[in-house]
Amino acid sequence: MQAARHVVCAVSGGVDSAVAALLLRRRGYQVTGVFMRNWDPLDEHGVCTADRDCEDAYRVCQILDIPFRQVSYVKEYWNDVFSDFLNEYEKGRTPNPDIVCNKHIKFRCFFNYAVDNLGADAVATGHYARTSLEDEEVFQQKHIKRPEGLFRNRFEVRNAVKLLQAADSFKDQTFFLSQVPQEALRRTLFPLGELTKDFVKKIAAENRLHHVLQKKESMGICFIGKRNFENFILEYLQPRPGRFISIEDNKVLGTHKGWFLYTLGQRANIGGLREPWYVVEKDGAKGDVLVAPRTDHPALYRDLLRTGRVHWIAEEPPAALVRDKMMACHFRFRHQMALVRRVLQRGRVPGQWEDPASGAIHLHTAEGPENSQRGHRGLQRQPGPGARALTEAERPLQSWREEGWDGAGPGEPTGAQHCC
Repeated sequence: MQAARHVVCAVSGGVDSAVAALLLRRRGYQVTGVFMRNWDPLDEHGVCTADRDCEDAYRVCQILDIPFRQVSYVKEYWNDVFSDFLNEYEKGRTPNPDIVCNKHIKFRCFFNYAVDNLGADAVATGHYARTSLEDEEVFQQKHIKRPEGLFRNRFEVRNAVKLLQAADSFKDQTFFLSQVPQEALRRTLFPLGELTKDFVKKIAAENRLHHVLQKKESMGICFIGKRNFENFILEYLQPRPGRFISIEDNKVLGTHKGWFLYTLGQRANIGGLREPWYVVEKDGAKGDVLVAPRTDHPALYRDLLRTGRVHWIAEEPPAALVRDKMMACHFRFRHQMALVRRVLQRGRVPGQWEDPASGAIHLHTAEGPENSQRGHRGLQRQPGPGARALTEAERPLQSWREEGWDGAGPGEPTGAQHCC
């Protein structure tokens, strides 16, 4: 008789990870719950919320009668996530720490711990997502060490695992998983991928998990909590006072504490002005933030987006893009944004004189950048790191991180969810 498959499930003290562990147990797997301590924030009462979440996660494991483990990745989180967060802001870009946390902490540190230290056959999380593999196919995956360098053996036969959207389109969290490497993805189970949030709550209520069911859903960035975002950033980065300038007449409208605090497309709260103004450009050298009135102002839109090196979830670009240098896709630059149809293009595009970065792509409207009319509302100036394109075939997700590009979203990273 074959021994039960061992699945190590990340438990955060929330309802989603609790139900994920429960469903794995029901499938007959040997389940171990692991709580990751990534940050030790204090709430407004001086209580460490990580301690409270850990206690809730431990209680979940007691109710489910599964082993509980606790690991600390505070150092790794600081080095790989928080430092990156500050560095990106200082460069004037708007990072998404949840995407980086999943890439480096959950699907590298936790994944390696589960496989190497606990002997896991697979790992699992409470994300609302799916892959192209059934459970048994996940267990059949073997560890394949990636070759050093950019390219793998061209004679190697390897079927890439696809990251697919969850059945619950509103709760779908594939945006936050857009940087997960193949090695981890092919050995990960997402038990909630076919379920709705309401049904997950129903399962929790029927299985004595009321203590996590009653908790408020964690939103926002875990290391900021309920604190003022601008004040938090200025605890770590030196203020650089500058001016808000109207893009229409170069009139000075007000002052700010740092151009890096603002994101393209964000509403700029300018003291003394009733009407809303929105960020169009940032001049790091002068410290000026250029703003425009109205959300439909032509200066807030572009027809072309240029990226740095692309992160393909399948590790290689789609065959159509390689063959034709161009392909249609669906695109979103923030969590829960409606997908829009766009065109991916490799190489240089009309109007671009410099050579594109190695591995870069361009994203533009179907009309193409050379046919665009001034003021055409194609790409609003808001894409942030972690933006992704969604191809047609089975709608697998392909994504990139815009290295070297002024990304966007509102002032703080958009669609943030508790990643710890």
